[in-house]
Amino acid sequence: MKKHFGLLSQYLIGLLFGFGLIISGMSNPQKVLGFLDLAGPWDPSLIFVMLGAILVGLAGFYIANNKSKAFFGNAMQIPKGKDINKPLVVGSFIFGIGWGIAGICPGPAIVALGSGHIKALAFILAMLFGIVICNRFFSAHK
Repeated sequence: MKKHFGLLSQYLIGLLFGFGLIISGMSNPQKVLGFLDLAGPWDPSLIFVMLGAILVGLAGFYIANNKSKAFFGNAMQIPKGKDINKPLVVGSFIFGIGWGIAGICPGPAIVALGSGHIKALAFILAMLFGIVICNRFFSAHK
């Protein structure tokens, strides 16, 4: 029974996240590109979306770090690593370039695909291809 409540809560949180992306404009690549284009007609509105996400995230991690079990009784699984290494920096760099070129990142891509943006399909396929290549050639477990 707890498993079903856990799955339902994950679904509802994902739905809330998706609606937040749509309402904030984060699922619209043109809005994101307007934020990233400092030389053109800059749109600073997404700063508030990012700040809101950071505040919610910080509050969530603060609460989670003081708990031993999750809401439905599962063990907490919070990453403990704090190392800044070459794969992290290179991956962040590649992610940033892709975000700057396409104006979209993984979460908003899924929302945009559901909203009928066909370019999101190309993004998701390229992202999945990148994941396969990374796991095949750059796996940390090798």
